[in-house]
Amino acid sequence: MSYKWIGAIFIIAGCGGFGFSMAAAHRREVQLLRQLHRGLQFMQSELKYRLTPLPELCRQAGKEMGGVLRQIFSDMARELDSRTLPDPGDCMAFAVKKSRDLLPGSLRKLLTRLGRSLGRFDLNGQLRGLEALSAACEEELSLLNKNKDIRIRNYQTLGLCAGAALAILFA
Repeated sequence: MSYKWIGAIFIIAGCGGFGFSMAAAHRREVQLLRQLHRGLQFMQSELKYRLTPLPELCRQAGKEMGGVLRQIFSDMARELDSRTLPDPGDCMAFAVKKSRDLLPGSLRKLLTRLGRSLGRFDLNGQLRGLEALSAACEEELSLLNKNKDIRIRNYQTLGLCAGAALAILFA
């Protein structure tokens, strides 16, 4: 087998892998938004019926979620506990910054908004803030789910086609 063929196979595999990784990132973003939406609903019910203090609320919400969101809410709870005058917005910004590489942009914006609305208002204001955030999360999910299968297939196909085109150009 000649070196040109080996190089062409590597180019096609590399570009195809990039397309498949973009599709996986899209699926992961949808999964994280669903987890956040469930967590927001959990936080609403905890505040509404049990009046759970904010550090404990973040800890419990983190347990309800998984992966990177669990880590973010655990970090936020630790920050709220360790500071003398905790600002939930600063604590959330710290937690998001710590896990910045693992979060898509839409999720970072939603979590920043969550940090700004928690602990700053009375109970009704916090509940309204959580409801608004939950609605924004649903809106993001609907945008991502619109033609999701076609979009994922397009990412994969474009990666493979770009690899084939580059292999043809370099051959």
